[in-house]
Amino acid sequence: MTMAPEEPKTETPVPEGHVKLTIDGEEVIAPKGELLIRTAERLGTVIPRFCDHPLLDPAGACRQCLVEVEMGGRPMPKPQASCTMTVADGMVVKTQLTSAVADKAQQGVMELLLINHPLDCPICDKGGECPLQNQAMAHGRAESRFVDKKRTFPKPLPISAQVLLDRERCVLCQRCTRFSAQIAGDPFIDLLERGAHQQIGTSETADVLDLASRTTSGEPFQSYFSGNTIQICPVGALTSAQYRFRSRPFDLVSSPSVCEHCSSGCAERTDFRRGKVMRKLAGNDPEVNEEWLCDKGRFAFRYAAAEDRIRRPMVRNSSGALEEASWTEALRAAAEGLTRARDSHGVGVLAGGRLTLEDAYAYAKFARVALRTNDIDFRSRPHSDEELAFLAGRVVGTGPENGVTFAALEKAPTVLTVAFEPEEEAPIVFLRLRKAARKHGTKIVHLGQWTTSSVRKTSGELLACTPGTEPAALDALGDHAPDLHSALGEDGAVILVGERAAEVPGLFAAVDKLSARTGAKVAWIPRRAGDRGALEAGAAPTLLPGGRAVSSADDRGEVGAAWGVTISEKPGRDTSGMLAAAADGSLSGLVVGGVDPNDLPDPDLARRALESADFVVSLELRPSEVTERADVILPIAPDVEKAGSYLNWEGRRREFDITLENTGALPDCRVLDTLAVEMDADLFTQTSAAAYGDFARLGSVAPRGFTAPATKVAAKPLAEGEARLATWRQLLDKGSLQVEEPHLAGTARRVVARVSAEAARRLGETVTVSTAHGEITLPVEVADLPEGVVWLPTNSEGSTVRATLGAGHGSVVSIRGGAQ
Repeated sequence: MTMAPEEPKTETPVPEGHVKLTIDGEEVIAPKGELLIRTAERLGTVIPRFCDHPLLDPAGACRQCLVEVEMGGRPMPKPQASCTMTVADGMVVKTQLTSAVADKAQQGVMELLLINHPLDCPICDKGGECPLQNQAMAHGRAESRFVDKKRTFPKPLPISAQVLLDRERCVLCQRCTRFSAQIAGDPFIDLLERGAHQQIGTSETADVLDLASRTTSGEPFQSYFSGNTIQICPVGALTSAQYRFRSRPFDLVSSPSVCEHCSSGCAERTDFRRGKVMRKLAGNDPEVNEEWLCDKGRFAFRYAAAEDRIRRPMVRNSSGALEEASWTEALRAAAEGLTRARDSHGVGVLAGGRLTLEDAYAYAKFARVALRTNDIDFRSRPHSDEELAFLAGRVVGTGPENGVTFAALEKAPTVLTVAFEPEEEAPIVFLRLRKAARKHGTKIVHLGQWTTSSVRKTSGELLACTPGTEPAALDALGDHAPDLHSALGEDGAVILVGERAAEVPGLFAAVDKLSARTGAKVAWIPRRAGDRGALEAGAAPTLLPGGRAVSSADDRGEVGAAWGVTISEKPGRDTSGMLAAAADGSLSGLVVGGVDPNDLPDPDLARRALESADFVVSLELRPSEVTERADVILPIAPDVEKAGSYLNWEGRRREFDITLENTGALPDCRVLDTLAVEMDADLFTQTSAAAYGDFARLGSVAPRGFTAPATKVAAKPLAEGEARLATWRQLLDKGSLQVEEPHLAGTARRVVARVSAEAARRLGETVTVSTAHGEITLPVEVADLPEGVVWLPTNSEGSTVRATLGAGHGSVVSIRGGAQ
């Protein structure tokens, strides 16, 4: 019997830029430069590790990932760290699965790591979700040979107000130090001492402990991203002061969620127990926040359980006092009052910027269907007609498929930020810009007033200008910065514009012209989570859902046919216009959706409007100045007690489901739907799903282009003792969603007034900034500001610019030294 000849084996072709190697007897093709540990993961082989993290540079610090390696048929003399070695052609790798040498090496490293590690798993916050526990069971020895006394330290040691250190648990993996230096740009936490005495800490802990090592930066650990060091710590060395000893991981129920604090729409994981949120962790979403969160998104969640939270409707009685009422009574009173006001001089809707897309759509539909008006605006902040025209023409209808994305920022050759402070207003955008500069050499240029931490940490360049002169600076960019003007013409260049541009007449027009000249893409990044969705939902005076224009008969007809109503052709009033009309009696009622008067351009006007309006209905979570003046209060659900979605600044929909069920709290969309029924109108927004379905059926229209309104404003010359004000909000400030967070507040940045060096010499150690409205006195800090400019935080303790000064970015203020 003759045997059939064997088929000749065909070699698998190796693509260009790749290599072929063998791992545990299996051939694999990998891209050049890939780490061995990643290649093994793609094969399904998990090599134990502690220091390795896919978003951090390799360190080879823990040595737990040792493998046996052969090159050119010759074995290397000792096991190699797979987290630092890159693949090579012809390499043969044996992991712990096929190599006794690698297995023994990993067991030996584990034994060394456990020599001084305490056996306190039952009380450790990491117990139950600890990589050290898991890997000790999978790759460690069953018995310890160490019989001496373990090393101990006093504990815990505060790294900051919200990060506590148990030094004896640390395995010196350097994840925290690398994250701080590489990702956040806050290299305050470092390795101290050497050998058996080596530990992590800051300059402050080194001073407290009187350590010999003085290798730290000399600054305390103050970072907006410190909570990430807790999450990526592979042991229980770094713990949260807020969460410490409050629960065990196996007692918690986890729910995917989305951050409500800014327009990035970060993926989160909310952990709760017995109906109470215990902590929030960063979710893994490579397209948005990767695996990071800012500390505000991580720690600011107790507002939902605040003691003063409004949980039952309230109605103002005949004697003028608010008293609790049933939902039936409150809705009936609200419907009757709003109907009277609608039929008198009309009702305006101040929707606010904290709404989900579905809730914003319900407000937009309630205004047109139940109140028969276009008087609705989500912008509970300084705003302008120019801004709304820009958003309608360049932003509405864009999304990840046709606009700027996080990934586009990372790949961009040049990014110009205008009226936008990334670290304070959109921290995850800041992290992506820093990554772009650090990893890909992206040139980041900031048009602003001084070299902020955002400028420094993105290796950026500052184009300094006086507040109010930003449009002129952009118009003349080709003359005074021709290299930047040319760079913006490269493929992929991006211009980021923040909401502060609304305070500078002509700035949106200048951005649009610069984009047209250079071809750079433009992205608008608001500060609040709900602004982008509210814009798309039509919660604006000149816009209907999907970017349709109130001025277009076809658009009105399309939306009106879908809703079964006739939509008024009269454009609505913006927030300031509604407040002025309510204050002078030409608007009878107001529906307010969680708006703080102190966020508005003129807080005094807002108070007068609330007092003068015949009828005010407030949908809110906690008492505010609106509560004091409202006729009916309707409580609404916080994010953890409702489902919905946000549109982030990219236009990407970020869905989330209910975390805490059966609390009895109702989302805005359902409250408005039921209120509309009382007014003989149907919204069909009983649930978030129903509201989104109704919105989605309408769809969106493509952006229609931007025609800038005339905005010529002559700059007022400064007199002696005057300065021009630059101001924006700091991430951690007096925001209402940060209540009952003492640990978070402890890491807020120092509240100071910044002036030039020359002004500081003239003014002394403190400065008083004043207007006819009031004055603010703060310590002075020198910055590279232009002469005649002073910077104040907008809404921090001791510096409430709008409420105290009645001023904003670009305003002229008086300035003098000290509290004279």
